[in-house]
Amino acid sequence: MQIYLDYSATTPPRPEAIAAMQAAMAEQWGNPSSLHHWGSRAATGLEQARLGVAALINAATADSIVFTAGGTEADNLALLGVARRYRVPQHLIISAVEHSAIAKPAQYLEQLGWQVTRLPVDAQGRVSPASLRQALRDNTVLVSIIYGQSEVGTLQPIEVLGQIARDHGALFHTDAVQVAGRLPIDVQTLPVDLLSLSSHKLYGPQGAGALYVRPQVELEPLLGGGGQEFGLRSGTQAVPTLAGFGAAAALAAAEMPAETLRLIGLRDRLFEQLAEVAELVPTGDRRHRLPHHASFCLTAADGDRLSGRTLVREMNLAGIGISAGSACHSGQVSPSPVLLAMGYGDRAARCGIRLTLGRHTTAADIDWTAMVLRQVLQRVLVPLTLSPV
Repeated sequence: MQIYLDYSATTPPRPEAIAAMQAAMAEQWGNPSSLHHWGSRAATGLEQARLGVAALINAATADSIVFTAGGTEADNLALLGVARRYRVPQHLIISAVEHSAIAKPAQYLEQLGWQVTRLPVDAQGRVSPASLRQALRDNTVLVSIIYGQSEVGTLQPIEVLGQIARDHGALFHTDAVQVAGRLPIDVQTLPVDLLSLSSHKLYGPQGAGALYVRPQVELEPLLGGGGQEFGLRSGTQAVPTLAGFGAAAALAAAEMPAETLRLIGLRDRLFEQLAEVAELVPTGDRRHRLPHHASFCLTAADGDRLSGRTLVREMNLAGIGISAGSACHSGQVSPSPVLLAMGYGDRAARCGIRLTLGRHTTAADIDWTAMVLRQVLQRVLVPLTLSPV
């Protein structure tokens, strides 16, 4: 059996998205900025895609959707686009469990003199609203808190956090890459000013993303050029790729009510089947959690001879694709910053794994994966326990 359980990394593009891309390549290959017939056809396709993405998050106007090359660019445009409007460095607040697409730009802004506060999280990876209130300053201009954490699955209380920032007069951004298409998002009621999306997380093509920009919120572009995307993202738009994004977004919105419930059932089934495995401790918040996401820490692993990456390789040999939260640099496994922020020790933070479910996941896949994972653990842990101290 071949079972893919890494849907938080990327999703296979849906046939409908591929068909939309093929049609756009054949019929809407013009430059959408051109005024002639061929340009108009491409522009029509581009705006159809924009409408599909806007509908997914219930944006009041499609013009609030700025297309980018992915979620990373959308995150960078949110942070740096706000920062570039200030001649004097101000104060930025993020969480300690942000994706690197937020953490790295925040580090860059620090080098430019910005003050950056990284809010702590509890053992489940949640930000306390009280900590945000305490961190706000007179010169806080932007708060950016990830909506759904990709490594441990925890959902943040975005409604509360966004309102706190709004009441203070600061802009609020959230990276909703893991949430969009899996849980309802309504930017007309959600107190967010900026929200990042990614096509390939919801069965669209890779290389496309979007930043929702609430009307009246002003940003400075990162790229100089022809002024496409309302002056915020210069460069001729990749109409076929965005057509696939729009098609996938529209289908995700239509299927979400039933699919979300199905994924929650499969996710909980996986947790239940692994509940008696002493070597696996669930990570993240079980109640406030992405519907498709299960994650664990290997308690018996030592971070060197046995880490989360070891288990990923063993499961791959068994035909099952999962992922590890730790990174590997020059052969050395480094601890996960997310698990460290949640209070895990250095060794344990090298031993996280993640199993994320999707449209093609079945109950049989869950049952088989749980059985194989238990067998793999038994096999890899025996030589570890027998090795000399």
